[in-house]
Amino acid sequence: MQGTSITTDTTMLRAYLTVRLSAGGLLSNLELTHALDSVIDLLGRSLFLELISSELDPESGSEKKTISAYAQKVSQNGEDISYESNFTIPKDFGEIGGVFMTNEYHREIFLQDMILQDHKTGAIVTTMSCNSWIQPKSVSPDKRIFFTTKSYLPDQTPGGLARLRKHELELKRGNGKGERKSTDRIYDYDTYNDLGEPDSDKDKARPVLGSTEQFPYPRRCRTGRPKSKTDPKSETRSATFYVPRDEDFSEVKQLQFSTTTLTSLLHAAVPSAQSAIIDTKLGFPSFDAISALYNEGFKMPEVDKIGLFKTLVACIFDATQNLSDQVLHFAIPNILERDRFSWLRDEEFARETLAGVNPYAIQLVKELPMKSKFDPAIYGTVESAITTAIVEKEINGIMAAEEAVRQKKLFVLDYHDLLLPYVHKVRALEGTTLYGSRTLFFLTDEGTLKPIAIELTRPSSPTVPGWRHVFVPSSDSTGSWLWRIAKAHVCAHDSAHHELISHWLRTHCCVESYIIAAHRQLSEMHPIYRLLHPHFRYTMKINALAREALISAGGIIESSFSPLKYSMELSSVAYNQFWRFDFEALPADLIRRGMAVEDPAAEHGVKLVIDDYPFANDGLLIWSAIKKWVQEYILHYYPDSTQIKNDTELQAWWYEVRTRGHADKKDEPWWPTLNTHASLIQTLTTIIWVASAHHAAVNFGQYDFAGYFPNRPTIARINMPIEDMTANQFDKFLQKPEDTLLESFPTQIQATVVMAVLDLLSTHSSDEEYLGGQAAGLTWLDDPVTKEAYGRFYARLKEIEGIIDARNSDPKLMNRSGAGMVPYKLMKPFSDAGATGMGIPNSISI
Repeated sequence: MQGTSITTDTTMLRAYLTVRLSAGGLLSNLELTHALDSVIDLLGRSLFLELISSELDPESGSEKKTISAYAQKVSQNGEDISYESNFTIPKDFGEIGGVFMTNEYHREIFLQDMILQDHKTGAIVTTMSCNSWIQPKSVSPDKRIFFTTKSYLPDQTPGGLARLRKHELELKRGNGKGERKSTDRIYDYDTYNDLGEPDSDKDKARPVLGSTEQFPYPRRCRTGRPKSKTDPKSETRSATFYVPRDEDFSEVKQLQFSTTTLTSLLHAAVPSAQSAIIDTKLGFPSFDAISALYNEGFKMPEVDKIGLFKTLVACIFDATQNLSDQVLHFAIPNILERDRFSWLRDEEFARETLAGVNPYAIQLVKELPMKSKFDPAIYGTVESAITTAIVEKEINGIMAAEEAVRQKKLFVLDYHDLLLPYVHKVRALEGTTLYGSRTLFFLTDEGTLKPIAIELTRPSSPTVPGWRHVFVPSSDSTGSWLWRIAKAHVCAHDSAHHELISHWLRTHCCVESYIIAAHRQLSEMHPIYRLLHPHFRYTMKINALAREALISAGGIIESSFSPLKYSMELSSVAYNQFWRFDFEALPADLIRRGMAVEDPAAEHGVKLVIDDYPFANDGLLIWSAIKKWVQEYILHYYPDSTQIKNDTELQAWWYEVRTRGHADKKDEPWWPTLNTHASLIQTLTTIIWVASAHHAAVNFGQYDFAGYFPNRPTIARINMPIEDMTANQFDKFLQKPEDTLLESFPTQIQATVVMAVLDLLSTHSSDEEYLGGQAAGLTWLDDPVTKEAYGRFYARLKEIEGIIDARNSDPKLMNRSGAGMVPYKLMKPFSDAGATGMGIPNSISI
């Protein structure tokens, strides 16, 4: 239609499309498909477009006929290819509401956007923000539809789009049958029934998590793979773990992730290869050997001496680094670089409960003695062995223990009830041990925490009596070393809680159900879908990778953390006992743990019990900024609260989150009801907080704090030396206590593999999209009201960055500022690429 004149009854529009050429597209230059697609380009018949009217035909009451044209390739700039097309629009066509697209190529394409301009004036008529993979029609015969950036509540949908809106959702729900293909866009639910591999190894059988009274759990994305022959309740595993096509990594992310993964594997492979020559269970013989990981590096073993590792090491080495001397180094973690002895200090041990990678565990002590909720007939006395006398002695008698409780001076890491039922199960496994633990802290006048007691408990069993002991800081050599080893056990418990609960369960796992429900029930033209969508980027893909290698039977978590094969069971127990949606909001979480009290006069509605609590201080700034942005957005689209109650898609989404995504908790009374502005704003703020700031707080500091594993060992391999005084372990301890501590730490393989993974997880990719920043497909920027509100959100986040920098420079804030101390930067919103220890991505993207 090029060259068609414009009359009073028609308007000429020109469409501009941007298509990204994938790495697969580049590599396909030698393939037959490339030759065929080149012919299609020459014929100008590659992408078939059909403009859709928002209006119904006034005479027939049916949808108006679409206006079609082919888009032609006009230029290429790097990976971006530009296409153009011309349309002649009749005067009575009405407002354009969307476009159908058919991909005539033989390969998939990634459509970034489509802009329609008035050919005469150059004015932009409408925009479609697509950011989606489009399959060839030979693979997916359904036309792809993209709506304009104009948002509509369901009852405001123009007549010409109403049916299409519903049909698109039906396509994304699928029919719940069959095995999903990598090209699919189907979102559906299933239990965590694919963590084990019982058909290949009976020792790798794992219970299904979800849909059982014993192991309740959130749901994951359904893949539809065949059932296991050995365990019909479980699903077989395959080489690929399905996620809907648009949930996959971008080409940039995939290439960077693959390269980083290879480098990480290389780091881990070298000590693993060395251990293969000697002993796979080998620990580090000295602290000098640990330091050599960073200082001297590892000399690559001669290839002909490493047997089965030959291909792996050679392949990875060639793919990642060209080092003439074949010596590899781990980066020096921040905590080690600033103060190599900080991990030994009680002050740092305590500080990291407030400003480390697991600030979600510390809680206020509300009674002494602390008490278990377990049946004493099974687990022994319910009262803690940390008595008031011990407390008063360790705080030098400055106040009565009861007074310390009243003044909110006592805090605890309480892993007693969580771990106690698993102590004997875990101890039956090789190379690990476990206790129930409580660690008590006292709040000093300087506002810092002082650890004063650690209680380790082994319950009785049919073969052994119960055992428990309270360890305290000591000035004598034996007591001092026992205290140090007890801290290592607590750190291992905290590492498991952090990775399995604070990190995996409460962010990655729980957010996936919100994503699935949103795609199934919220149209892409719905304002809430568009608000939430940036916060779902890459999450389903990274979760699938976790199921593949991290949390699966024999995976990295099971191989390197104290609970070993019971790790995922523990996260299910925590979900059952502790997880509540309403407590995932930061203020509510702080109040539940006793770390804050409600105070309407306070800046954020809560007053912190510990004034200098870096995670909470900075986190509340981010929480309030998110809530303000969400409030302005919601009030714009829902000026009347009755619109919230009457929004059929919104209500269907939230119903499905509760009844399918979290089906095992669907009848809990604490689920919010979305019927007011306040409830909707709080709900959406909570989801955005969890997907962005909560995840950033527990993820991006992992290598800084745990990259030097003596600071945060992931496993304790041997019992406390005084548990069995008849064994020779105590004599060995007395002769050389350092060896006992080293033997408690992870093996060389466990430590280096975890270090490599933490390095990967702590790294921002170059295509990261940060909270409040620029991101692909922010449709609200086309609306002046929401664009201004988002601008205010961005400005506030930049202001918060300055506030955090000032706090980290304030010597009065001793939990974040001091000699050799790692400053608390995890709530700084923006970051460069790499492992920077700061930056809040929009989503759980790693």
